[in-house]
Amino acid sequence: MKLRVAVPVAVGIVIFALPAFALTEKPKASMSAAKPAAAKPAAPKTAEKAPAAPVDSLTRLERMVAKDSTNFDNLYQLGVVYLDRERTPEAARVLGKAVSIRPNDLKALVNLGAAEDAMGHGEAAQGYYRKALAASPGDSVATCRLASSLYAQQNYKESIGLLRKLIVDKPRSHCAYFTLGVAFADAGLYRDAIRSWQKVVEYAPESAEAVSARESIEVLSKYLTGQVGQ
Repeated sequence: MKLRVAVPVAVGIVIFALPAFALTEKPKASMSAAKPAAAKPAAPKTAEKAPAAPVDSLTRLERMVAKDSTNFDNLYQLGVVYLDRERTPEAARVLGKAVSIRPNDLKALVNLGAAEDAMGHGEAAQGYYRKALAASPGDSVATCRLASSLYAQQNYKESIGLLRKLIVDKPRSHCAYFTLGVAFADAGLYRDAIRSWQKVVEYAPESAEAVSARESIEVLSKYLTGQVGQ
């Protein structure tokens, strides 16, 4: 099957688009409004100390890891924060240390794979996803990540096969339906894509995938309606 993209689709595999927020300007105060009389503040009886600024979670974790680089939990949490802030090389380095301590930890392996994928290292990423699946066979997140990575490298047959098997084994796996919808949209099968994304909204309405699914359904529905009207 030759894949093509006929219209822009507001989704991405693994990475989700953030909604745009409309900024509204605050109304200016009327120039005719009377200003309140200035009141002289009373002098404080005792000088109060200003509260200390909270320590940033990233800074705190970096300090903890610098103090003890063998603590798995701190390494894992620091890696996740790096990923969240799109500092992927640092995330890969820290998560790699975490995996060296716990080679079969599912979450550490999947997140390390995500970091490698983000850096364009598809084969390395797939290796970590496969290790995650060896440690936890049939895990939905690891399977969806692997399928997405394979799809990005145009390994369509294995990617779609993984997703279809996951749906058979776990019929309510919303990440499988989301990624399958992306594949359908990429192939120009827009109605199939919409049906897949509707499953995402039905099964996991509060998920990040559902947010993208709703936006994409709206885009494709408008496109298909325009086609019918022509």
